[in-house]
Amino acid sequence: MTELPFYEPAGNEIDLFEHAYRNRLPVLIKGPTGVGKTRFVAFMAAKLGLPLFTVACHDDLTAADLVGRHLITDGATYWSDGPLTRAVREGGICYLDEVVEARKDTTVVIHPLADHRRVLPIDRTGEVLHAPDSFMLVVSYNPGYQNFLKGMKPSTRQRFVALRFDFPDAAREEAILVGETGCDAMTAKRLVGIGRSLRALKDVDLEEVASTRLLVYAAILIRDGMEPVAACRAALVEALTDDREVAAALEEVVLATFGK
Repeated sequence: MTELPFYEPAGNEIDLFEHAYRNRLPVLIKGPTGVGKTRFVAFMAAKLGLPLFTVACHDDLTAADLVGRHLITDGATYWSDGPLTRAVREGGICYLDEVVEARKDTTVVIHPLADHRRVLPIDRTGEVLHAPDSFMLVVSYNPGYQNFLKGMKPSTRQRFVALRFDFPDAAREEAILVGETGCDAMTAKRLVGIGRSLRALKDVDLEEVASTRLLVYAAILIRDGMEPVAACRAALVEALTDDREVAAALEEVVLATFGK
């Protein structure tokens, strides 16, 4: 049996995901960067024994990138399935990470798979693929990092069962650091304290606050023998800002915990 990726549950998200899968419902996961959305999907795919097709969405991602395209090799033309098509054919989970970053034409492809039809029309080959019961569509996005042009339309959103992820409470975040990295409990406690303090800063201009992922990186470096302040500087401070003054303010929080 494949070993499950480490995942520390926050509530009933595992149960909800399993209910959605059994009833062939698509799932939307929303939450800040680095709080475990992608890890959760990987955990659930392993738990359900399903192949996982992950697509990191971006500004240039088109419907053809998801569905597939004709390619030419040695003068011959052949059709190459995209990750969404492979997931439908093989009956696995297709996970579109940060789906709102993709071009708008991708929703044309998603809609018939995310409602009662569960079909994938492939215009260029004339096929209409009917998704097997084991196929599941999962998408995610960060609501706090959107603008008017990159929101999710209600007509798309209302095709999904939704889960909200947020930063873990202190006890759960400490358990995540220990379970994910093998660091000692005191290091985990100190790093979580730093993370919570950085998130609470009011007069500091940051595009994103310290994620659990960055705390994991710091814990890995410390566990490997790196000096804690240097580890936090690399994994937290410099990862969060390019502004020297802001970096100095963030490092003061680190020094208050680990000392000079």
